[in-house]
Amino acid sequence: MTVLVINSGSSSIKYQLINPADGAAIAAGLVERIGEEIGHYEHTYAGKTTEIDEPISDHGVGLRRVLEIMESAGPNLQEANIKAVGHRIVQGGKYFDRAAIITDEVQARIEQLCPLAPLHNPAHLKGIEVARKLLDVPHVAVFDTAFFQDLPAESAIYALDREVAEKYEIRRYGAHGTSHKFISEKVSELLGRDDLQQIVLHLGNGASVSAVKNGHAFDTSMGLTPLEGLVMGTRTGDIDPAVVFHLRRVAGMNVDDIDTLFNKKSGLKGLCGDNDMRQVRKRAAAGEQNAIEALEIYIHRILRYIGAYTAEMGGLDVLTFTAGAGENDADLRADVCARLAPFGIKLDAEKNKIRSKEPRTISTEDSTVRVMVIPTNEELSIARQAMELI
Repeated sequence: MTVLVINSGSSSIKYQLINPADGAAIAAGLVERIGEEIGHYEHTYAGKTTEIDEPISDHGVGLRRVLEIMESAGPNLQEANIKAVGHRIVQGGKYFDRAAIITDEVQARIEQLCPLAPLHNPAHLKGIEVARKLLDVPHVAVFDTAFFQDLPAESAIYALDREVAEKYEIRRYGAHGTSHKFISEKVSELLGRDDLQQIVLHLGNGASVSAVKNGHAFDTSMGLTPLEGLVMGTRTGDIDPAVVFHLRRVAGMNVDDIDTLFNKKSGLKGLCGDNDMRQVRKRAAAGEQNAIEALEIYIHRILRYIGAYTAEMGGLDVLTFTAGAGENDADLRADVCARLAPFGIKLDAEKNKIRSKEPRTISTEDSTVRVMVIPTNEELSIARQAMELI
């Protein structure tokens, strides 16, 4: 039995066909440049990749073509035995604390939440609408925000006028929850304990950190939207909200200008002109001051959250790195942990250098906190949540 996992973006569709029992990704692919003059399909099955360039007018055309490619390049859809389609949804608001079978009512609620995730939820809806027409199986929405639904009030509530906050549903929802849930549960499984105080660092182009205590989310860096928190590839992360007023009054920028600036032109890219951590490191190593400062600011923000969350939980048992930079940048892990050395955190330099797809501990045996690297697998988490629900 398999689950087709779909992550629909504004001009793309990422998908994986997964066996949730053993975690195997049987097939995977990407549809990109939807709506442009020439689109691109990339489908991988049994070690062979099929690529096609042709116009893709909309998501419906794209997904229909994916099913055709599966029939011709494999796997055969009948033999694949698809039991459900799992859809990644960024924003579930206050309404969804777990995955939900998609009905017309659930779909309408996701649409209602578009103002809270204007870059994501509308794109997810396109994927849902098309997939529900093409595949007559249960469709399940898995929400990035669900893992953070039971945050303590002290973590979830902004110090904003309550009436305004409640009327416009303003609170801290978090994001990347599927990844934080997967990683924190994996740590507990590997260590055989569910009473851990954990910090999970999801460090990709989008970056977030969570505090997880006894298996439950205790705090997280992203807030009403994925803009709050750590320095990211192109997002500011934490910034004085008065900067918005200042740019409006002094620079004459409108709301859309500032939104674009904060979300697409800031972060590492805004600091040094590059949002790829690998390129930033190369430029810093070559002595570029802007790149050096960008790395320092990036690490400074991570340390601030580690310190705050350790204090909030009253201690720390496990610090885990995941996602693109977290899993692959040994220098970044070393830089962060070196700054934590005064608190007894010790990294094993040789273990830290190992590149692997397997979960691993990279701290020494006498480290006060266990430091781990665990590859995230949001697609597998979505597949398993979908299968459990149906």
